[in-house]
Amino acid sequence: MRVEAGDVIPPLEIEITRTLVVAGAIASRDYQDVHHDPELARRRGSPDVFMNILTTNGLVGRYVTDHFGPDAVLRKVAIRLGAPNYPGDTMVLTGTVETADGPTVTVRVIGDNGVGRHVTGTVTLTLPPPLPRPLPPREAV
Repeated sequence: MRVEAGDVIPPLEIEITRTLVVAGAIASRDYQDVHHDPELARRRGSPDVFMNILTTNGLVGRYVTDHFGPDAVLRKVAIRLGAPNYPGDTMVLTGTVETADGPTVTVRVIGDNGVGRHVTGTVTLTLPPPLPRPLPPREAV
């Protein structure tokens, strides 16, 4: 796969469900009540439970590896959260290749939802070497 700075990755829409929010928190062992208990989240000033940073981090990594393939290796994911991801919303991830230096690629990722910008950051990954070109068929002797 040939990759150049400026390449745009197709957007990915992710439906933010209550199950996704709660399952992501549990899977990452984040038992903070604002990620699974709507009533306690409201008492703390939030309109509902909201996604934790580890779930967002995983979704950003998934977005990039879905595009570059299962042999791409994530080297660094650096994100910053903004507007919360609440159940019933949709987050749209977009990405642009910032640098491509041999097998090392850095992608700028942005995730927006109905409230605003949920996540910004960069993902650095290593791509596998290109497959060798097949040899032309040999002629019969």
